Amino acid sequence: MRLSRPAGPGVVLASVLAVLVLVNLAGNGLLPALGVVGAPLAIAVLTVIVWWAGGTRDDVGLARGTLWRGAIWAAALIGVVAVVYAIGAVLPFTRELFADRRTAHLPGGEVAVRVFVTVPLGTVLLEEYAFRGVLYGLIRRYRGTVKATVASSFLFGLWHVLPSLHLATQKPALTSVFGHTAAGAVVADLGVVLFTGAAGVLFCELRRRSSSLLAPIGLHWATNALGYAAAFALARLA
Repeated sequence: MRLSRPAGPGVVLASVLAVLVLVNLAGNGLLPALGVVGAPLAIAVLTVIVWWAGGTRDDVGLARGTLWRGAIWAAALIGVVAVVYAIGAVLPFTRELFADRRTAHLPGGEVAVRVFVTVPLGTVLLEEYAFRGVLYGLIRRYRGTVKATVASSFLFGLWHVLPSLHLATQKPALTSVFGHTAAGAVVADLGVVLFTGAAGVLFCELRRRSSSLLAPIGLHWATNALGYAAAFALARLA
């Protein structure tokens, strides 16, 4: 059921941003954490906001007629990432890029939970639904595709500021470049923001070309989850 008088763009987008700020702060230890219910709860609230705005499943990239096409795109993208990661893990001059202190000492069961539960349910679905689904879809309705891509990708970059504060000391390949200094951490964090912002543009374009949210979901899961798997495998072979 759609509302006869949907909420205006300003209050809708402000509500979406408020939800994302609270989730980001909670997820990074600055507010009480919601645990495993955090992502599903945020998705539910964002869905209510889409309905409040008069939006549809098509606005968030989940129209029934596009799901099969999106699934094909997702499967193809996962395959491409798997091949690229396998080659990168084998080649000596790129192998170090996969080393990650967050994964090196984890048991196989916990890595499996991250790959098949934490990453898809706690990270990928929330981020894709929020940024390439809700934000991209609603801003495209209000202001067009270009502004939707720019705004969604810019905010996606900012979303990664807090999670990346200690990345330079967690990834050996980055530690050798940025060291353990505060300045190095800031530069590394800025690099992550720029990189994820650019990735956001790619994810938005995948959503546009496939007309489905499943395409960026597939690529996002593959780059994150298969990275954990590759790091774990290399740590065990070392």
